[in-house]
Amino acid sequence: MSATAPVRPYDDGSSLPQRILLVENSRTFTTLLREAIEQRVELPVTVVSTLAEAARVLDEEEGWFLALTGLVLVDGDRDQVVEFFTARNLPTVVVSGVYDEDLRRRVLQQQIIDYVVKNAPGSIDYLAWLVQRLERNRRISALVVDDSLSARTYAASLLQMYGYRVVAVADGLAGLQAIEQDPSIRLAIVDQEMPGMEGVEFTRRLRGLRTRDKVAVIGISGNTDASLIPRFLKNGANDFLRKPFSREEFFCRVSQNIDQLELIGTLQDLATRDYLTGLPNRRHFLEQSQRTLPRLLAERQSVTAAMLDIDHFKHINDTWGHEAGDDALRAVAAAVGAHARPQDLAARFGGEEFCLLVPGLDPAGAAEYFEQLRARIEALRVPVGEQELRMTASIGFCTARRHDESLHHLLGEADKHLYLAKAAGRNRLSYALPSGAAAA
Repeated sequence: MSATAPVRPYDDGSSLPQRILLVENSRTFTTLLREAIEQRVELPVTVVSTLAEAARVLDEEEGWFLALTGLVLVDGDRDQVVEFFTARNLPTVVVSGVYDEDLRRRVLQQQIIDYVVKNAPGSIDYLAWLVQRLERNRRISALVVDDSLSARTYAASLLQMYGYRVVAVADGLAGLQAIEQDPSIRLAIVDQEMPGMEGVEFTRRLRGLRTRDKVAVIGISGNTDASLIPRFLKNGANDFLRKPFSREEFFCRVSQNIDQLELIGTLQDLATRDYLTGLPNRRHFLEQSQRTLPRLLAERQSVTAAMLDIDHFKHINDTWGHEAGDDALRAVAAAVGAHARPQDLAARFGGEEFCLLVPGLDPAGAAEYFEQLRARIEALRVPVGEQELRMTASIGFCTARRHDESLHHLLGEADKHLYLAKAAGRNRLSYALPSGAAAA
């Protein structure tokens, strides 16, 4: 094993532990579970069968993210196994061969994430899902809004155990400020009984900042008023928990809501992104541009629309094959995406054609911007077997000159200049100068 643990970038540029330790003496079970985990999350899984082996690998390697452990080991009884991992502060899931209610209760009273019966139908799939859920949680912030220090601390500690980054506040105003300041917040746990702003009112105001597909809200309360649940839901909550709640119910409700958010995000991606390149698709580009262009022009900003086409793409497909053509499209899309600034809109328009809407550049700045993109594409080298595929692109663009310029007109002018660039020999720019003349 290597001395350095594999890591993946965190949202803020730091890195996260990635190794998973599986402690279990059943070879069949460990083989199936290891394969299921590695298929779902593509993280390395180390398998050992004793506490001594677990201690050795934990000491030798760094970057441990999670442990899954059985309770029947040759060198430790149930209590010793649990104590071994809790003492090391390593997030741990206990996997038992039999269901024992007293044992389950005792285990979950400690810092153990979950208690899973391995012989239950679907246990392999559940454990693989659980690992995936815990791994993803580390990139998500959760907000707890509760004026009770003990309740707030308890909910925050549970969320932290499940891997979430937690922001805990004592009132609704502080909660709204947190939502405005932190776009990574995807979950809010909101108590109803708070001075100044009750949970239902907080939820209603939160929905003015973030929609249901961006932040899941779970209302909580010990109030037995039957009207409270529908009031929460009608004002934008996704779910409701009655106090007191069990750890397992809390985790299941939270995970279900986060899973739904991610599913919605996946469906939105399927609707708005090109399946091959990952860039936004034509429909999404047009919808976004139609909304963005009038605002930019009203602010007196310069806006440039561009059309880019891979030169001789049919020849690439005919000579190198369609798989190589797909690789070429992905390479160009990656170059376009990497070149685009945060304020730019870029998309695959269809076939081998891409489009961009670029604000804030004068004609000279736009010419330099697209010349750099053209050179970037020319420098691409796409491996095809033992050979390298090279390609070039032609670009036509037009800068808006009036505050009422239409997107249709801009794209039409850019398309016209794309044709002129190709007619002039390809691998070049063509664009409208302020005087109305063409430059290539």
